[in-house]
Amino acid sequence: MRQHFPLALVFLCVGLASAMATPFLTLFLTDAVHASGLQITAFLVAAPLSSVVVSLGLARWSDRLPSRRGLIIAAALTGAAGSLLTAWLRDYWLLLGLTVTASAVASALVPQVFAHARGSLAGSPNAVMTMTTLRTVLSLSWVGGPFLATMLLTAGDFTAVYGFAATMFTIAAVVTWRMFPSTPVPVATVAAQTLESEPGRDESSRVLVLTMVALVLLQCTGNLSLQALPLFLKSELNAGLGDAGLIMGLCAGLEIPLMLGFGMLAARYPLRRLMLAGPALALVYTAIVAVSSDTWQLAAAQVLNAAAIALLQGLGISYVQDMLPSRPGHASTLFISAGPVGAMLAGPILGAAAGFGYRQAYLIGALLCAVAFVLLLVARPTLTGARITRTTRIGRETEAKQLVEA
Repeated sequence: MRQHFPLALVFLCVGLASAMATPFLTLFLTDAVHASGLQITAFLVAAPLSSVVVSLGLARWSDRLPSRRGLIIAAALTGAAGSLLTAWLRDYWLLLGLTVTASAVASALVPQVFAHARGSLAGSPNAVMTMTTLRTVLSLSWVGGPFLATMLLTAGDFTAVYGFAATMFTIAAVVTWRMFPSTPVPVATVAAQTLESEPGRDESSRVLVLTMVALVLLQCTGNLSLQALPLFLKSELNAGLGDAGLIMGLCAGLEIPLMLGFGMLAARYPLRRLMLAGPALALVYTAIVAVSSDTWQLAAAQVLNAAAIALLQGLGISYVQDMLPSRPGHASTLFISAGPVGAMLAGPILGAAAGFGYRQAYLIGALLCAVAFVLLLVARPTLTGARITRTTRIGRETEAKQLVEA
């Protein structure tokens, strides 16, 4: 794992930059920019849309590059410039322009670093475990990032928050420049993976589309569950915001060890079988919340919620990358993009739930999980265990040969 320390450090820096700014974006637009309700809504729609479009465009380009190192550095520096300008600008239209350009480019960092990691792990039997471990670094950054932002806001203002984010992006760029290898992934390894594991074009497209729809529905359910929880506790169970904070903190604390545990299980059991458990657990969780009558029931159910999140977030990116082994940038970006798309779909459901009740919102989430489970069940990749084993063996033999020649 020592050789992957630079990757983990970049993930930590980028995760902290995002975890500090994203939760307080609405507050920033309201208090610092004095934007109207309509302007805030437009901003919250434009930000994820632009990030998806730009990230997908960069992903297609990155898969043709011999190395992603330069692209990662450029994206990190763009994020640093965008955050530094945001620290001082307070004009709504200028900030909106920065969001759909600089911030959108910076959003490509996470999938591109995941793609770089996938290339560096070509042929490794511990690829899924390593990818899952790197994913936990992002979760760790979200544990401390919002708290750190709160401290900076208490001591100063949003200038300090976005200035710190710019510093994190700059460190990520320097680490990539100084510590990432500039040589591309061995072509023989990638070619062996592509020839042995990538399904036919038509079948690959069908499986990929169904899988991505399922992931978007699950991300929608996750966002809906998270955003509705404080409102559900207040309106249905007469609980306070403190209870909501404790329950969400409990879930976050459980996610990290569960994510690492599932990463170890992926070395022994088929990845597809573990992935199918994700929507099943999410379905049970949302159904329990919908019929719950006491706060302790929600607290106990966080074990199921954390397990579902750990499975889908920790193993999902490897699952999608396995479908497109010759295009890790595109695969990583598709998986990451499911998050903002799902969040946009959750918004109208949450808004409607204010009228028809938050229990019904969780029932809708349970229905979405059921549909996602069926889609993943139908979208069966043709990649077999025998081919994976052979691909891994070819990768190890190629790496050994290169070491001997060196």
